[in-house]
Amino acid sequence: MKLTLSDPKLLTDSISIISELVNEGVFKVDKEKIELIAMDPANVAMVFFKLLSSAFEEYSVDKEVELAVSLESLKQVLRRAKATDVLTLELDNEKNKLKITLKGETKRSFSISLIDLRENKQRVPNLEFPLKIKTASSVFDEAIEDMSVVAESLVLAATKDLFTIEAESSLNHAKVEIPNEKETSIETQTKDPIKSKYSIEYLRKIIKGSKLSPNVVIEFSKDYPLKIQYDVKDKLQLGFVLAPRVSTED
Repeated sequence: MKLTLSDPKLLTDSISIISELVNEGVFKVDKEKIELIAMDPANVAMVFFKLLSSAFEEYSVDKEVELAVSLESLKQVLRRAKATDVLTLELDNEKNKLKITLKGETKRSFSISLIDLRENKQRVPNLEFPLKIKTASSVFDEAIEDMSVVAESLVLAATKDLFTIEAESSLNHAKVEIPNEKETSIETQTKDPIKSKYSIEYLRKIIKGSKLSPNVVIEFSKDYPLKIQYDVKDKLQLGFVLAPRVSTED
């Protein structure tokens, strides 16, 4: 296995974001992609990540392999990558390590031990949503940060004309209204408003995906998981599924 990226940001930023939610995980590497599906320790959020072979300068995989690693260790190494570096991943079977090489003005090599991670195979749930919202990542980011000033949870609501993000505590209230125009499109299968509550703490970690893509796709339903996805065409997919907060308390 030898995988070479001339744009290390695709991997470095992705791992930085994922490690906010997940401590360790298993990367499945096949001839088409690197893939990770993992749950956070509290089983509140799932992350799914694909880095396609077309994103790489060199992508050589003889057979499918699984690499279980500490995401914190991987993040610390990847943070050393410069934007102009060429990043190469290789598997050292003899030492059971993942070798990471950063080549720029100098050539730097790191090895990370693979871990024995015995966990249930994760699959992205087959969720069906009556609603899909596409908007600018920056718009959604700002709305979540606005809500964080007021409360610990927020309510997402949508009609065919308007996407609303609202938070309320015993003393304070905040609301952002995003119309179905310009950078935002709302597709809904129902005439009724759709509304559900989610954790702001988790959302603040998830929206860091905006580092990767200027656009975000948001799907939800009443008292139903929220799906948020960032795509880089022909290169990368980073998505999250977040459980709803059904409690009436913030």
